[in-house]
Amino acid sequence: MKVVDHIRNAKQTLFSLEILPPLKGQDINSIFSAIEPLMEFNPPFIDVTYHREEYVYKKRENGLLEKVATKKRPGTVGICAAIMNRFKVDAVPHIICGGFSKEETENALIDLNFLGIDNVLALRGDAIKTEGVFIPEKDGNNYATDLIKQITDLNKGCYLFDDVENAAPSNFCIGIAGYPEKHFEAPNMKTDLKYLKKKIELGAEYIVTQMFFNNKKFFEFEKLCREEGITVPIIPGLKPLTTKKQLTILPSVFHIDIPEDLADAVEKCKNNEEVKKVGIEWCIAQSKELKKAGVPILHYYSMSKSDSIKAIASSVF
Repeated sequence: MKVVDHIRNAKQTLFSLEILPPLKGQDINSIFSAIEPLMEFNPPFIDVTYHREEYVYKKRENGLLEKVATKKRPGTVGICAAIMNRFKVDAVPHIICGGFSKEETENALIDLNFLGIDNVLALRGDAIKTEGVFIPEKDGNNYATDLIKQITDLNKGCYLFDDVENAAPSNFCIGIAGYPEKHFEAPNMKTDLKYLKKKIELGAEYIVTQMFFNNKKFFEFEKLCREEGITVPIIPGLKPLTTKKQLTILPSVFHIDIPEDLADAVEKCKNNEEVKKVGIEWCIAQSKELKKAGVPILHYYSMSKSDSIKAIASSVF
């Protein structure tokens, strides 16, 4: 079932989560064990991220540099199929521009369609750390808008190169990312919203936000979206703090603010167990306020760990 249909059929705020594929060498049980404790909250769907392959350059004995792949997280398509088979819920794979040609993207979408996967989250993806700025793959999509157009073309039965007679169209529901604190590459919020609206006009049907720790940021973002004429569901994305290091890592990586009250409470913690308790309490308060406001879904970034998310959901749902 499509994400938007889950929302239309719901009588109250739903619970959903996002997981990371395991690192190369780990098995599917690491994913199952992270999801199992959360199934009591009846998630209608589970997001599965995709992380593009990264590289380092190592010097060989002859002095030349050798390109070596690192940090590969394989198996998003297979993991989605395994989740759907094991838990009987919808899986939402992330589809990114970086690292794929358009033809490879089309092949991935065809595989997902064969598996009966109805939803995708379309993202440009991040730059490789060694490159600094995003560089698209040769013959790949440059922007999320290009990727969305490719998916909507496939939904119409239009393939890249082949003139397929009587082509069966796919039927993907396309989700996109939204940034309550502005995408860091956008010069201002007005410009960010302009491109967000363009993605909706191209066929995106719902928005999932970047994590935030101040609900005021979400409500302001939602208001600006509605004023811009964006009417699709907006799903808030939440993550509980679990370590002191996240006070600096999360703002650096995700370009978000940590509220002073939360930062002060974390700084006073003696260890990460205390930090985890603070993070859970803060996220519970966020969740309850958002649920009271009538958001369609509370979407949790679990990082494939269930204990904090379970504690939060137990208090909210």
